[in-house]
Amino acid sequence: METLDLEPDRDMVASQKVNLLEAFSRFDEQWSPKLIAELNGQHVRLVKVEGEFVWHHHEHEDELFLVVKGRLVIELRDRTVELGEGELLVVPRGVEHRPVADEEAWILLFEPATTVNTGSAGGERTVGVGRLS
Repeated sequence: METLDLEPDRDMVASQKVNLLEAFSRFDEQWSPKLIAELNGQHVRLVKVEGEFVWHHHEHEDELFLVVKGRLVIELRDRTVELGEGELLVVPRGVEHRPVADEEAWILLFEPATTVNTGSAGGERTVGVGRLS
């Protein structure tokens, strides 16, 4: 199991080349974001997902989802957005959403370092940010 670190060492993630496919191959947990880079108070995180997440919103943070592998559906209260490999969506702060993947998908997240994965929902699916070792 990965050791969680809510305040990753900036030197660990600065000025390093990252191969996304290799980084994804280093973990199996789903719905457990891993920090791979940090810049200007923003985190670049990788997460593997499958199934439905919880409905939630982020009061103060926009959230970018970029599909690296597979397909991801972002359910919004007024519509559904389907994303394939190489496609991204920015969910603005305050917008309630639920990510869903019928099969495992690999997602790159770009969001402020303060972003909690479950946003307003909280609960048992809330996790800290892990770091790849």
